[in-house]
Amino acid sequence: MRRTGTTTLPLHGGRAPRWLFERMVKLAGGITKVLVYEYGQEEFLRRVADPYWFQAFSCVLGFDWHSSGTTTTTCGALKMAIDPGELGIKVAGGKGRASRRTLGEIEKTADTFSLSTDNVERLKHASRLSAKVDNNCVQDGYQLYHHSFIFTEKGDWVVVQQGMSESYARRYHWLSDRVESFVEEPHTGICSDKIEKVVLDLTSRDSRETREGSLELIRSEKDLKEYLRPAKQKLLTDFEAEGFSMPAHHPILDIDITKQGMRVLQKAYEIQPENYEELVSLKGMGPKKIRALALISDLVYGTQPSWKDPVKYSFTHGGKDGHPYPVDRAVYDSSIQTLEDAIENAKLDRKDKYYAIKRLKDFCVV
Repeated sequence: MRRTGTTTLPLHGGRAPRWLFERMVKLAGGITKVLVYEYGQEEFLRRVADPYWFQAFSCVLGFDWHSSGTTTTTCGALKMAIDPGELGIKVAGGKGRASRRTLGEIEKTADTFSLSTDNVERLKHASRLSAKVDNNCVQDGYQLYHHSFIFTEKGDWVVVQQGMSESYARRYHWLSDRVESFVEEPHTGICSDKIEKVVLDLTSRDSRETREGSLELIRSEKDLKEYLRPAKQKLLTDFEAEGFSMPAHHPILDIDITKQGMRVLQKAYEIQPENYEELVSLKGMGPKKIRALALISDLVYGTQPSWKDPVKYSFTHGGKDGHPYPVDRAVYDSSIQTLEDAIENAKLDRKDKYYAIKRLKDFCVV
């Protein structure tokens, strides 16, 4: 049974101090090695894709349950801690500019993992489209600023990305073996502070007819503008020839209505996308145009999209900002050493499959 709920992720000022982040990297590496050695790469990806496990993992590293940086710093620690050559796992992307280097990092890791050209293109497609879907198809008011793409030598992947709205963040989780469609229920979970009153969720099953209607509008031989007026009724653009000026923006559809604004839709018609995923993938097909197609589909075909928010807490070593208590460096170092010892012993004695986990249990009792 899947667990659902909400979690608060407010943004705080400051950053993890160097002494703490260095320990985060060591502890993140130790936990990752235990998971991979005991359960395999796939299980590590499944856990990272679980919003609850990821949140608990962040708190073990030194965050209180709603610290700023829970996502960005944890992913950054994993990126520094994981050696692709040793574990067969690569953490690409990150915050801001680092997110724009994701595709290049995938390509650079291809030789290390002996990935075929098809696999590399498939991974790049997953990275691009997951970001575009969460920015454009889940219109919740949160702008993406962090994108971590974690993949294995076998081509499996997970996405952990985050958007920001004013002083709050919202995190989106994806897992490759759970994605049957990039545009319908693709997430393993979405974490946020609150359930927004109005969210246009075109990834919902309830929006299936709207997606089909939007695709039909683009592929139709009838000019898209014809759907915006009853028969024999003039469009506002018809008055331009008579000397009237047009506004640059449509206040209801929230879309540019100039010729330049319609150019992307015209190009989409010329390409004739085979499915909604291909439509969303087109260059220039942003949230405003996707939303306009959804609203027009409602007007023309009576399809009603989902307006329901799809959104869905753990202390161990204290929090980086001193809540609920300051991080105890000695205890933190002891945790790292315990993990390192467990990993080394697990390597030496594979007869006991759960040796490392038993050592972790001893550590937890302490």
